[in-house]
Amino acid sequence: MTAPVSLFDHAMRLHRESPNAPLPQEGYPFPDDPWHGFGATPSRSGHWRAEGMALAALLDAHFGDPARSPADLAADCHSVHVPPYRNEHVVAAALRVDAERVRATGRWLVRRGTDRCAVWIGLALLGTVPDDADIPLLQTIGLLSDAFSRLAVDALARCRDGTAALLWLGPRVDEWGREIVVEKLCEHRGSTVRDWLLRNSCRGNYLDGYVAGKVAIAADLATAITTDDPDLDLVHHTTVLLSAMTYCAGAGLTLDEYPAAARVLDAHSRQVARLEPSTDRYRYVGTLADYVRRAEPAGWERMSERYLDLLNRPDWAAYAP
Repeated sequence: MTAPVSLFDHAMRLHRESPNAPLPQEGYPFPDDPWHGFGATPSRSGHWRAEGMALAALLDAHFGDPARSPADLAADCHSVHVPPYRNEHVVAAALRVDAERVRATGRWLVRRGTDRCAVWIGLALLGTVPDDADIPLLQTIGLLSDAFSRLAVDALARCRDGTAALLWLGPRVDEWGREIVVEKLCEHRGSTVRDWLLRNSCRGNYLDGYVAGKVAIAADLATAITTDDPDLDLVHHTTVLLSAMTYCAGAGLTLDEYPAAARVLDAHSRQVARLEPSTDRYRYVGTLADYVRRAEPAGWERMSERYLDLLNRPDWAAYAP
């Protein structure tokens, strides 16, 4: 019988095939898919404040017995519901134990766990005892972004060199994993983070609406796009950000709610004509033109004319749907 493949080894194998890009389908299917389907683990129950209490009790019992190994904990992981995000009860249980034992257990579970519940527990433990030595481990498992990014990103952010680690992970995750990394980086400062957020944070899908406004505020988009000669990468990404902010009501900050909207749209409408046309860019600018036309506040008529003139320019019009 073939030995089960650890989720870490699964992520590492896929990462070697595409080292600078997100894993295909976020790493799915996982090696544990055959037995980790619906109903494989206890569901959450009771009040939300009780979430994680059963796992905390399991950890207390495990760490209370010096003879128990990480493999024993992995074998017990399906006896309780395991939250796939940071949980105050789990954190409290980990803080009641010697840090080195918690760290050793977390490392074993993340590196050798063949089941996502075991890996979630390992990540939760490592998030309570941050150590830069664990950054490569956390980054690799974080590549399986849909399942592990929330706990992996939380643990990375607590490391001393967490900002650089998150900037490495950002381009290598997609979908929800990308949004989680972007949200966390919006809490950080520094020119390197700002430059990345302003040019690379959004991918042009519906999830951008959750973070576009946060990026605009945290990275001071208004200052960046109103300089005399913003670079083309910034202009393109501003197009993506502003387009996302036209449809994200209920998910994130909209252009209607963005204090600098008029100033940013004015600057963007002057700069966007410098870009080469494409199908996506035509769609983004069309969305903005429609938004500005419908908004119609005083002084916005010239912005609308700029966007419409660009869309009607022959080289751009060739990309009209």
